[in-house]
Amino acid sequence: MLLWDRLERLLIGLLGAGALLVGTYQVIGRYAAPQYASGWSDEVTVYCAIWAIFVATSQLVRTDGHVRPDLVLRLMRPELQRRVEIFNCLVALAFCIGLFWYGIHIVSDAFDLDERSETVLAFPMWIYYSALPTGGLLMTNRYLIRLYRYVFRFDPKTMAIFAAHDA
Repeated sequence: MLLWDRLERLLIGLLGAGALLVGTYQVIGRYAAPQYASGWSDEVTVYCAIWAIFVATSQLVRTDGHVRPDLVLRLMRPELQRRVEIFNCLVALAFCIGLFWYGIHIVSDAFDLDERSETVLAFPMWIYYSALPTGGLLMTNRYLIRLYRYVFRFDPKTMAIFAAHDA
């Protein structure tokens, strides 16, 4: 899992840096040298940023970074927190599997139709849309790991938001 985490963070960093570099090139090109301004850089910046965001969702699951009602969970006993977390994992899994499933259909349709962007780049949109099923699959795997831990490896001292020894 350490390799998986490192690869995701590296990919997020590369995509973010790519978006930043291309965006900076565009801004400088517009004001300093308009003749070098490109018609494709805004598009590439968005593609890189969206891909980075969908890959980052997996890291958010791993680190409990997604939006959730922590305040309410802190008021519960560890065993009740566990049940709520299991329910949360099941609901999130349903969403992520749906994101993956429908994302695959969107990518397939875009590929079959040879859908391309309307800029001079004429970028194949199936590559851009592939961020949907990729993010869905990455989050599905993370939620499955999380669910397994809450069901079979629950330790109230380390996994509860407000452990019994803190009372």
